Amino acid sequence: MTAAHTPSLALNALIYLAAAVLAVPLAKRLGLGAVLGYLFAGIAIGPWGLRLINGVEDILHFSEFGVVLLLFLIGLELDPKRLWSMRHAIFGWGTAQVGACTIALCVPAILLGIDWKVALIAALGLSLSSTAIALATLQERNLMTTSAGSTGFAILLFQDIAAIPMIAIIPLLGGSQAAGAGWLDALKAVIVIVALIAGGRYLIRPALRTIAKTEMREIFTAFALLLVIAIAFLMESVRMSMALGTFLAGVLLAESEYRHALETDLEPFKGLLLGLFFIAVGMSVDFGVFAARPWLILGLVAGFLATKVGVLYLLSKVFGIAREQRPLFSFLLSQGGEFAFVVFGAATTAKIFSPEISSILIAVVALSMVATPLLLLIYDKLLAPRLRTDSKRPDDTIESQDNPVILAGFGRFGQIVGRLLHANQIGVTVLDHDPDQIDLLRKFGFRIFYGDATRADLLHAAGAGKARMLVVAIDDIEDSLQLVDVAKRYFPHLTILARARNISHYYDLMDRGVTLLERETFESALRLGRQALQEMGFDAWWARQASLKFRRHNIRALHAIYPHYRNQEQMISMAKQARGELEAMFARDIEALQEERRDATTHTDKP
Repeated sequence: MTAAHTPSLALNALIYLAAAVLAVPLAKRLGLGAVLGYLFAGIAIGPWGLRLINGVEDILHFSEFGVVLLLFLIGLELDPKRLWSMRHAIFGWGTAQVGACTIALCVPAILLGIDWKVALIAALGLSLSSTAIALATLQERNLMTTSAGSTGFAILLFQDIAAIPMIAIIPLLGGSQAAGAGWLDALKAVIVIVALIAGGRYLIRPALRTIAKTEMREIFTAFALLLVIAIAFLMESVRMSMALGTFLAGVLLAESEYRHALETDLEPFKGLLLGLFFIAVGMSVDFGVFAARPWLILGLVAGFLATKVGVLYLLSKVFGIAREQRPLFSFLLSQGGEFAFVVFGAATTAKIFSPEISSILIAVVALSMVATPLLLLIYDKLLAPRLRTDSKRPDDTIESQDNPVILAGFGRFGQIVGRLLHANQIGVTVLDHDPDQIDLLRKFGFRIFYGDATRADLLHAAGAGKARMLVVAIDDIEDSLQLVDVAKRYFPHLTILARARNISHYYDLMDRGVTLLERETFESALRLGRQALQEMGFDAWWARQASLKFRRHNIRALHAIYPHYRNQEQMISMAKQARGELEAMFARDIEALQEERRDATTHTDKP
């Protein structure tokens, strides 16, 4: 039996990997994104494509572990305190989204003559969004920290929670004898969550500690997978979202010392299984139902997406999402979700849905998932450029200023400089290009203006003709250098102090004659190194002398290399020489320190 199944398993794995390797890079190259590539790969190899793979439902169920691992890893990045701080967003915004979408989808269906029970369950299921598609897209685009990303994540988390009562009320609406069982399942779900929280705090951490002591990395990886799969199985047994359970487990382990090891071990599995999930979704699109009633399905998909996008866009204004991110937020959550399949399946079992209605709705959800990457492509190509242009704020009109200092750039570096000068009653005119930052700082009484500091006319209006000093604290290296060029050309009397992002930037500024330079991380790193020496047992005087010596040597080496920094070979040679001199210098210092300690010990031991 094993010999009979092995070739089939190997062949299926070969087909999946080949489809992903061919489709995803092609989709990325065409600007369609990885998710759409996986979906197209699934359609191509599925029952309605080349028919290379069968048993789609089993594959879809197995591949949900990709979503499970995704939520577990996200949970590891959120400690309980941070999650608690998000409670208003999760339950406030989540309730608003599910409630508004349900009403917007349910009421028109009832007005069209559809039974209210069918309309309500369908609307509840369709109000849910795809955790896999939305979160994978947010991570792929690095949008988790944006207003759209954080709000979307809170809503998706609430949807997983909301699925519990949705499934619980379905048997009750069906009038079946299983109504009591539905509420019993809900009670079991609560018990499981409580047990999971207690177990995560008092059992899993000690188990991880014991496994780690074996110093066998493969066993630690095996335990990490066992942990995720066991929690997923437990949640599934009470008809709950597997992803929600593993997310909570991740949150409970976020403060664990093994957090990073878990992330490293599970990341490769997450990527592969998540890709498999999208392939399985593409394979599950029932084009047979679509072929039988194509215009009905297309109309339902279009109406569903239009309604949900419209509701989400209106809510995005209420949630305070930035204007240019509102369409992105609306498109990200517009599709139906994986849990809609479970809700519709439960409704079919309770005989609220007929098999035909269930098939149509499942087709609508699957096609909406396929449509989401296309909507995001429309956003990227058509809407985003226009929104960026429309939202670009015109430069402020600056009345004539006579402050002695002009500060260009008021980010994390510029703020410290500006606050120090301001605290010592030195007048500062601040220029920055972040409108949100400017509006915030103006509330605290800062004289700060929006504008492109590299423009000579704006510098003149800011008082550069009368000022004594220009502090260049701009993040962008090219803009920083351009500002120095403009200042040198039109306002040569200004003393320029500049922030250098790295060594190359430092040398570029030196090329322009700037002599008052500060590397943004060097001094802070040196202070931290000095503290590290003290923590390792060196006395404060020695740690200070060592850091000062290192600083002098580093600056001397920096200036020695400067004439040759465009000659890479010469620069590498001099850098190696400087490093060797530094090592020799510290070796002599350590030898001298040891000699001093021996002398002190000898003196103490004398009678």
